[in-house]
Amino acid sequence: MSRLRIGVVAGEPSGDILGARLLAALQSQFDEVVVEGIGGPLMQAQGLQSLFPMERLSVMGFIEPLQRLPELLRIRRKVLRHFRDNPPDLFLGIDSPDFNLAIERKLRRCGVLSAHLVSPSVWAWRQGRVRKIKRAVDLMLCLFPFEIDIYQRHAIPVRFVGHPLADEIDPQLSRQAARDALGVAAASKLVALLPGSRESEVRYLAPRFLQCARSLYQADPDIRFLLPAANAARRAEIDRQLQMYPELPLTVLSGQAREALAAADVVLLASGTATLEAALSQCPMVVTYRMSGLSWWLVSRLVRTPFAALPNILGGRALVPELIQGDATAAAMAAALQSLLSDPETAQRQLQGFSVIHQALRRDFATSAASALVALVAAANEEHRGRSI
Repeated sequence: MSRLRIGVVAGEPSGDILGARLLAALQSQFDEVVVEGIGGPLMQAQGLQSLFPMERLSVMGFIEPLQRLPELLRIRRKVLRHFRDNPPDLFLGIDSPDFNLAIERKLRRCGVLSAHLVSPSVWAWRQGRVRKIKRAVDLMLCLFPFEIDIYQRHAIPVRFVGHPLADEIDPQLSRQAARDALGVAAASKLVALLPGSRESEVRYLAPRFLQCARSLYQADPDIRFLLPAANAARRAEIDRQLQMYPELPLTVLSGQAREALAAADVVLLASGTATLEAALSQCPMVVTYRMSGLSWWLVSRLVRTPFAALPNILGGRALVPELIQGDATAAAMAAALQSLLSDPETAQRQLQGFSVIHQALRRDFATSAASALVALVAAANEEHRGRSI
């Protein structure tokens, strides 16, 4: 095949990263790749003609999507109309399932080949979405191997393509080199604190993280701390809270979370994608999360998984400690971190599990995903030719 016309919609910066890598891999297999849809600057650098600014889709939580619902529906209608009137060889939705699955389903009814990259968390909650997905996609591309089973059980074509972080992060990176780059003393015990990137996460977790740090420091004055702030707003809040802890030997970083993970002996962090980065960086961890009482009441009734942390989900066992909601106290955090710092065998068991996870996820994501989509288009073209004969 010498030319591919593809429609793509990514609604978040993380999707823009995935989409850009995938488009680069597709371009290596075709003489010409024509791409339209919605994406950010990285996808646009790979040739995407964006019909709307990606930022208009980047909404989170429960309230903001409702407030923006008329605009989101208007954009979705226009995107759907564009691709119905100008059918691509393939439409690919990247994450953003609430926005993309409806487009995929309606385009597929019109005979447009449809795929989706990044499985919704159907293994954890709202499993009924699988029926909607089956109507919407010709192929689901999953980043995690455990996601394959639920699609196979529902006879939905699926491919595990690996996780891009496993390709990016070098598990052999020198901890000392990372410390040198951050200007951290070589002999110090170093603890990274990652309370999250959202305002609510910092509000609920940062005070407990700092109380935990004070307890560790009082027990061992040689300990030092790194706290990456996700953005200027989070840094301002963290700096405000730090005024209550003038004695803490803590360095606030502007971003640089991955560098902090590479440098630290252990990390205390909020449950989320950062836990996967920590595992791939070979950094022993304690995972925690806390939210409002109402949010917890809702989440605890919806989620159907025994674990919150990705390393535990991927490992299928309690590989790392989880301190969730009522268990997320400063004292419990300090005790769990102290166990990792004082018992090398406990930390080593985590590291061995992390190595297995890294090997399982390292599949050259971009090449694997591109090959799966090329095979999907080729099979559809072959079937069409067979019908034409």
